[in-house]
Amino acid sequence: MRLACTIYHPGGDTPLPALIALHGFGSHALDLLGLAPELAGGRLLVICPQAPHRLPDFYGFSWSGADPGAPGAPGRLDAAAEAVRALIDDAITRFAIDPGRLALLGFSQGGMLAAPLALRDPERYAGLALLSTTIVGARSAELTATAAAARLPVLVQHGARDEAIPVAQAHASVERLRQLGLAPEYEEYPMAHEVSRTSTTALTRWLERVLRLDPR
Repeated sequence: MRLACTIYHPGGDTPLPALIALHGFGSHALDLLGLAPELAGGRLLVICPQAPHRLPDFYGFSWSGADPGAPGAPGRLDAAAEAVRALIDDAITRFAIDPGRLALLGFSQGGMLAAPLALRDPERYAGLALLSTTIVGARSAELTATAAAARLPVLVQHGARDEAIPVAQAHASVERLRQLGLAPEYEEYPMAHEVSRTSTTALTRWLERVLRLDPR
């Protein structure tokens, strides 16, 4: 399985800090790319893979081919995770990515993919950002973390008015990460299932810290 993607390149040929951003259910590769100029002053190489399964009723894509809770979704999510891992391997060889300054971000269903990717291979990433998502539910017991994951910086952002994924699931996700030995940072905003200007500003500060960039 090969994935299409969109790329924001800040210019230059020195090793770059990079962010892999996984969109949510029903969205596409252009969705999160719009954040690239805002994050860390546009200094990051941002790669936005597109989920492999086109949804039949509207222009959008899914990582599982269906709602994450639908039968058969877990196996498809695993296949999508392998495809994202292969895309990252390819990107590191194609672009001047600093391997020590690579972060992973997932919004909504993208976060359900990003979390197991990072927790199974934490030494690859400088940080994991989980936005408006959940890691609890039917597959929660299957989520594992290596010992090295305890040192992985994790940011969880969620909207208090989120109707798609209620904020209580974010609280439960933070608790699950703590059970796995991690120390996530949690931020809650007066927003719905979205990314706001305020949350983006906080995300920038976090990315600058974990990717070792001078603040602007």
